[in-house]
Amino acid sequence: MKKFYFLGSCSTCKRILNHLALDSSFELQDIKKKPINTEDLEQLKALAGSYEALFSKHAKLYKQLGLKDKPLKEKNYRDYILEHYTFLKRPVLVVGSQVFIGNSSKVINSAFTALLNEK
Repeated sequence: MKKFYFLGSCSTCKRILNHLALDSSFELQDIKKKPINTEDLEQLKALAGSYEALFSKHAKLYKQLGLKDKPLKEKNYRDYILEHYTFLKRPVLVVGSQVFIGNSSKVINSAFTALLNEK
């Protein structure tokens, strides 16, 4: 699978997308226009190892709902991600059996290296 999950209104996602210069073999999915579905989330979880790894604790809703003070389980992370796009940590890049989650420079550099090795 070759896919890039992002938020079209996010300048960081746009900057990373431009930096990675993905070719036309990649499917781009703006998660606000086309929310992630259960099947895709299950595939991402299998690659990432957990729903928590895919969950954004920086989302405004995370703070508004007081989730920081609640003990969340894997099912909770899954349900929140499916409920609202803002809970998916972004961007998420899938290159074959590798997944790169988030926008840290370490993650983006690893993704860039994986893309170069694929060519």
